[in-house]
Amino acid sequence: MCTETKAQPNSGTLVNESDQTLVESDVGQTSSGGVPGRQSTCGKLRHLSRSTQFVICATIILGLTMTFVGNLVSQSIEDATVQTAAETGARYMENFLEPFVQGLTTARELPDGTVQTIDHLLSSTSFSTHVVSVKIWLPDGTIVYSTDKSTFRKNFPTEEITQALAGKIYTELNEDSDDDTEDAFERSLNIPFYEIFAPLREAGTGKIVAVGEFYETAEALQREINNVRKKVWAIVGTATMAMILLLFFIVRRGDKIIKLQETALQWRMDEQARLHSSNAALQHKVSTANREFSRINELTLRRIGADLHDGPAQLLSLILLRLEELEDLAGTSDMEVLEMIRRAGEDALNEVREISLGLAVPEVNDLTLHDALVLLVQRHEERTETRVDLELDTLPDDVPIAHKICIYRFAQEALNNAYIHAAGKGQKLSASHSEGLLEVQVEDAGVGISNEKPSVPGRGRTHLGLVGMRYRVESLGGIFTIESAPHAGTKARAQFKI
Repeated sequence: MCTETKAQPNSGTLVNESDQTLVESDVGQTSSGGVPGRQSTCGKLRHLSRSTQFVICATIILGLTMTFVGNLVSQSIEDATVQTAAETGARYMENFLEPFVQGLTTARELPDGTVQTIDHLLSSTSFSTHVVSVKIWLPDGTIVYSTDKSTFRKNFPTEEITQALAGKIYTELNEDSDDDTEDAFERSLNIPFYEIFAPLREAGTGKIVAVGEFYETAEALQREINNVRKKVWAIVGTATMAMILLLFFIVRRGDKIIKLQETALQWRMDEQARLHSSNAALQHKVSTANREFSRINELTLRRIGADLHDGPAQLLSLILLRLEELEDLAGTSDMEVLEMIRRAGEDALNEVREISLGLAVPEVNDLTLHDALVLLVQRHEERTETRVDLELDTLPDDVPIAHKICIYRFAQEALNNAYIHAAGKGQKLSASHSEGLLEVQVEDAGVGISNEKPSVPGRGRTHLGLVGMRYRVESLGGIFTIESAPHAGTKARAQFKI
C-alpha cells in the first residue's frame, strides 16, 4: 500500500531562521558600508594568516553545508518515524474499524447500534490513552461517525479523503492551532497530535467503502523525534568540528612550510640582488679596465712605431748613405759585396717603415669612424696594390675612441689576413649601424681558413691573429664571429652595442 507523509514540526524553521539572520546581517553591512565595506573586509582578510583565513572560510562553508545536511537527515528521520508510527496505527485501526463499515456498501450511514458499539470500544480499550478522536468518512466527504458529535453527518470535502480513497495512508503531524472547522474539537485540546487517514475496504473484494481517520497524541512520538534530532545534531556538530580541526592542522602545517619557503626564497632573491649588484660593479670595473688597457696599449704601439721610425729607420738610412759613398771609393772587387749589403739595408728599412706604419694609427683620434675606415682602405690599397670594395652605411659620429681604435685594428688585421692568405681576392669591408647595433665585416674570396697558406710570404703586418682580434672585440663587450669554409672564403665580423 502506498503511503505519504507531510510533517510540519517547529524545528523545520531552524535553517530558515539562521539563513534569515545571515541575510539580514549581509544586508546591514551592504547598506551601511556599501562596496567600501566589502573592500575593507577583504583587505582585513588578506592580512590574516593562511590558516586563519582557512578557519574562517571552512567554518562558514562547512557550517552551512553541515546545517543543511543535519536538517535534511533529521527531517528524513522524523518523516520516517512519523510514517512508521502512522502505518502501524493505521493497520491497527483498519482491523478495528473495518468490521463496522461493511454495511456502507449499500447504506450511507451506520446503524445506531454500531455507533454506540464503537463509542464503547473506544472508551473502554487502550485506544483511549493515546487516541484523541476517530472519524469515519464516506467517499463523498460525509462524516458517518465522529467522536465529536457536532460534526456527525456533515460534509467536509478534503484532499486527504481523496488520497485515502486512492489507497494511500496519509499522515500529518499538527502542532499549530490553525482554524479548521472539521478539526475544531481536536485542536481545542491544545496538545500535539498527528492525523492518520486510512482506507477501509470491503471484505472479500478489497473495494474501498470508507475512510477512517483518527487523531493520535504525538507527545511520546515528539519526545522520540527530539531525542533523535539531538543525536543527529550532536553527530553532525562533532563531525564538523573534527573536519575543521583536522583540515586546520593540515593547512597550518602547509602554511608553516610555505612561510619557510617564502623566507628562503626571499633570502635567495636578496642574495641574488646583491650578487647582481656586485657583478654589475665588477663588470663596470672590467669594462673600464679594458678601455684603459686598450688606450695604454695603443699608446705603447704608437711609441714603439715612433721609436722604430726615429731610431732603427734613421740608422738604416744613414747606413745606406754611407754605402753609397763607399761605392764611389771601392774597387771593382768590392762592388758586389757593397751592392748586396745595400739591398739588404733597403729591405730592412722598408720592413721597419711598414712595421712602424702598422703600429701607429694615424689621425684616428681626430677622425670619425666613417673617415677612419675610408683612410684604412686607402692605405691598404696603396700598400698592397690591391682593390677593396667599401660599403659604409650611415655610421654614428660619436663612437668612443676605444671602440673606434678597436674597429680600426680589427679591420686592419682582417684586411692584412685577406691579402696574405687570399692574395687580396674579393676583399670587402662593410659597416652598418641599426637599432643601436654597430656591425663591421671584412670578407675575402680565398680558400678559407682550413686550407689557407700564405700566398705572399714574408710581407710585414701587425700579426695579432684571430685570438688577438677576438680579445680586442670582446674586451669592449663586443661579439666576434668568423665564418669560413674550404674554397668559400672567410668572413670576420665584429658587433658592438653603441
